Amino acid sequence: MKVRVLGCSGAIARDARTTSFLVDDDLLVDAGTGVGDLTLAEMARVGHVLLTHSHLDHVAALPLMIDSIASQLTRPVRVYALEGTIAALKAHVFNGVIWPDFSAIPTPAQPFISFHPVHTGQRLEIGGKRIEVMPAVHTVPAVGYAVAPAAGGGAWVFTGDTERNPAFWRRLNAMDVAALVIETAFSNREQELARRSLHLSPAALATELDCIDKSRHYPIYITHTKPAETELIMAEIQRFDQTQPFGPNVTHDIRWLRAGQEFLL
Repeated sequence: MKVRVLGCSGAIARDARTTSFLVDDDLLVDAGTGVGDLTLAEMARVGHVLLTHSHLDHVAALPLMIDSIASQLTRPVRVYALEGTIAALKAHVFNGVIWPDFSAIPTPAQPFISFHPVHTGQRLEIGGKRIEVMPAVHTVPAVGYAVAPAAGGGAWVFTGDTERNPAFWRRLNAMDVAALVIETAFSNREQELARRSLHLSPAALATELDCIDKSRHYPIYITHTKPAETELIMAEIQRFDQTQPFGPNVTHDIRWLRAGQEFLL
């Protein structure tokens, strides 16, 4: 299973694209502005989209991508999300005002997209991949996802946008994890804003990572940093990581996510 990072920024700027990951060549996890780096042929191979929540930085490219490949579609692109996320997309994006309702175009019987509600804890199998819907704590209905090869092996786990989340760690500690992608949107100087908006700061991240079972070790990738604060956030995480060992003489294996990275799992 291959995971390609299309976008991992918390906002836009030159070379900063918002959240989207391509798993193998047929599954998108979120549809932020990073989707725009796919070729038309690559977009046309995407048959399934997992959305964590309805915020614009995670869905902005979905209507544009469907518009780009509509003439090539032979079946609807299947969009999986919480019922609250689907309701938000129908009311505020695919509403005939902001964008055409592609769930009814060109006909209700043969639309360009179809919506499929999911719930926390649900398990799916899509295109040879096992998917589990993970809990998240955010300002709108939200989830994360764990994606693993159907044939077996560790999961690539994405928290989505979340603040402190005990249920997530309880489930994660029972799983075989190959890599964890976790958001840290704000620096410590903005930690009160992070708390109110239900995002993580480095101080909150440190507390959350202490929830990981000390017998488990896997790389932890930081995503969703605000472009203006990325260097500061990295420095703050490096400071706590160097002073808070993860078990005897072992620090967290924390790495920085970048658009364009690819992982084989």
